[in-house]
Amino acid sequence: MALDRIVAPVIKDAIDFNIQLKPYQKFSLDNGVEVYAYEGGSQEVLLVDMVFYAGNSFEQKNWVAAATNFLLKNGTSTKTSFEITDAFEFYGAHLNRTCTNETATVTLHGLSKHFHEVIPIMGEIISEASFPEKEIAILKQNQIQRLLLNLKKGDFIANRLIDEYLFGFDHPYGKYSVEKDYTAINREDLVAFYEQYYLNGKCVIFIAGKFPSTMESLLNKHIGQLPLNKKEIKEQAHPIISATEKKYSIINDAASVQGSIRLARHFPNRHHPDFPAAQVLNNIFGGFFGSRLMSNIREDKGYTYGIHSYLQNYKHAGAWMVSTDAGKDVCKATIEEVYKEMKKLREEPVGEDELKLVKNYMLGALLGDLDGPFQIISRWKTYLLNDLTEDYFYNTIKVVRSVRPEELQALANTYLKEEDFYELVVY
Repeated sequence: MALDRIVAPVIKDAIDFNIQLKPYQKFSLDNGVEVYAYEGGSQEVLLVDMVFYAGNSFEQKNWVAAATNFLLKNGTSTKTSFEITDAFEFYGAHLNRTCTNETATVTLHGLSKHFHEVIPIMGEIISEASFPEKEIAILKQNQIQRLLLNLKKGDFIANRLIDEYLFGFDHPYGKYSVEKDYTAINREDLVAFYEQYYLNGKCVIFIAGKFPSTMESLLNKHIGQLPLNKKEIKEQAHPIISATEKKYSIINDAASVQGSIRLARHFPNRHHPDFPAAQVLNNIFGGFFGSRLMSNIREDKGYTYGIHSYLQNYKHAGAWMVSTDAGKDVCKATIEEVYKEMKKLREEPVGEDELKLVKNYMLGALLGDLDGPFQIISRWKTYLLNDLTEDYFYNTIKVVRSVRPEELQALANTYLKEEDFYELVVY
């Protein structure tokens, strides 16, 4: 049948799409390491995420977890840092390291046809990392230089301090590194942390893309024989000790022409029943470019180039944040406008057209987040590491589709109250 170009195609709203989360395949290596795999995509590439329970919540000395994670790639018993990097680049692969609060990750991106060449190097990094003194010294120097530069930036200071006010400096979600932390680290600290949380640690693997036929046997050969998952790694208990004062104004640079504004309050994690609907409310409030905060404070008032609100999703706690930078002379007015928008959400139901727009935006964005094998395994990784199931995915979609204006107004009256927010401006 010929395509009639005179008649416009039917436009279908994202809220009407049948959105599905494709399932993973699961198997275990000889040492008990669980592997979650999703095979798909049209390109001959793959991703391997080795996730260790080795985040900063496990460290006894500040910065040890991040430094250990970073230096895994900087030397083994048989290879220098340069040789490791050169080997990965030769095969068109890239190895990255990431350290967060609960976990630390070693991520491999590479070509499927060269998996048999790069997975042995990845296994060697995990089993034979050497932590050369020279590499430690370079990392310390780089971190100190980066810190001294960042300490001149108001937004850097604001991001550090607002977390400290919310969770307390001794909590993994609130602590940050200072210069003395970098100078205090020694090789013995790193080796001890590595041996406990990597070499003999708890690990789970996520892999996605086009798999070679030998994928499982290669993982077993180079990862499945390591002494992983033999000992219990207990998560540490960290009490939250929030600041008693709620409002702060700090001068970091007297010559600064703008201020970095952060407003934040405690908020439950993903397991709380309010979380899915709160995501809708947050998007209306300040979660996307068409939000109320952007329309008012950026487009109407011209106080800032951008302002955003977001739900900070940690495993054991969370926060509702508002973040922006504004001219020094309008910082107070900016904060007042944020509170006005909170008040409107408390007192007036959201209009049906605005709500429909946000629902379509959210579910359309979700579709984009599921476009490809790497994105699919990334979502499963988030769920599994946070003790969530696919029920969370489908319940979120159900709530986004069905939530009513009066429900959002009730949430605003619970969570968007000025007196509950910490208020920080760094000039």
